[in-house]
Amino acid sequence: MGKQKITPADIFLAILALLLISVSFYQTWLGLEQIFGPSSFVIALVLSLLLLFLIWMLREAKLNGESTSRLMGIYIFIAIFCFMANFNALYTRFMRTDIYTNELRNINENFNKLEAEVNSKFSYKYDKETTQNIEVKKKQLIQQIQDKGNPGFGERSKALISDLEKLLGQKIDVLRVVGKDYEDLAERMGKQIDGMVTDLSPEEAELKSDINKAVLKWNTKIQELLLLPNKEKDEVAQGLIDQSLTDYNKLGNRANTILGDDKFKFKIVVSETQEIGKIGYAFGHAIKNFGVYQFVVLLGCILLDFIIPIIVILVTKPNSNDGNGNNNNSVFITKRKSNVLIPNN
Repeated sequence: MGKQKITPADIFLAILALLLISVSFYQTWLGLEQIFGPSSFVIALVLSLLLLFLIWMLREAKLNGESTSRLMGIYIFIAIFCFMANFNALYTRFMRTDIYTNELRNINENFNKLEAEVNSKFSYKYDKETTQNIEVKKKQLIQQIQDKGNPGFGERSKALISDLEKLLGQKIDVLRVVGKDYEDLAERMGKQIDGMVTDLSPEEAELKSDINKAVLKWNTKIQELLLLPNKEKDEVAQGLIDQSLTDYNKLGNRANTILGDDKFKFKIVVSETQEIGKIGYAFGHAIKNFGVYQFVVLLGCILLDFIIPIIVILVTKPNSNDGNGNNNNSVFITKRKSNVLIPNN
C-alpha cells in the first residue's frame, strides 16, 4: 500500500482533536479531584491519552476499510467517565454560587416561618391584627436601637415607641443602655414589649426572645453575604450555612420541647451543599432543577467528549490507490482525476 497523503483538512482535524481532548483532560482532572485527590491528574491524563489513541485508531481503521464498531464501543466506554467528570466540573464551577445563594435564601425563609409559627402558638392579650402590628413595630424598634449610624433612642426610635404605646394602650419604659451595649438594650426593650402583649411562662418568653434575635441575626448576616462578590461568597457560604442551620435546628427542637408535640411539630433541616463538587450531587441537582442552563452544560459536555470520533468516522474515506502506488484518499475533498493517454513511440 502506498504512503498516506496528509491534507490540510487532516491537520485541522488533528489540532481540533488535541484542543478538545486537552479541555476534556483539564475538566476531568477537576471533576475527579474530590474523589481521587492528587491521583486525579494521572487518571485524567491516562483517560485523555487513551481517547487520543482511539481517535487515531478509528481513523486508521476507516482508511483501511475495517469495522470501527468495536473501537467506537471502547471509546464510548472510556469517554463516559470523562463526560461525568466534565459535567461535574463545569456544573459545579458555574452553578456553585447559585446553589449557595438559593440555600441561604431558603434558610432565611425557614427562620421567618419558624418565628411566625411559634409566635402563633402563644397566648396574646390583643386581637390578631393588633398583635401583628405590635410585632412589626417592635422588630423595627429593635433594629433601630442597634443601628450603627444612630444607635439608641433617636427621633426614629421615639416615633416607633409612640406608635407602640398607641397600639398597646400602655406606657413603655425607656430603658438605659449599659456600657454602650445597644444589642443588650434592644433585647431588653423587646422583652418588655413582649411582656405587655403576651401571657407567657419564663421559658416561653425566653424562647420567643431568642427566636426574634436569631431571625434578626441571620437575616442580617445572610443579606450581607449575598451582597459580596461571587468568589468571596463561595468561600464563606458553606460555613454560614452550617452555623445557621445548627442554630435553626436547636431553636426548632427547643420550641418543640417547650410547646409540646400537640402544639408544634418540628422537622430538622439538613443541607446537602457539603456535597457540592461531587459527581452524584451535580447530576442529582441538575435533574431536580433541569432547565436551559443544565441543558447547555449537558450538550457542551457531550460535544466535548463525543464529537471528534463522529467527525473522524464521517469524513474519513477508505484508501484508494492509483497505478503508481499513490494514495488518492483525502479528507473533506474528493479530487477529480482523468486518464492521460501516452502514445507509444
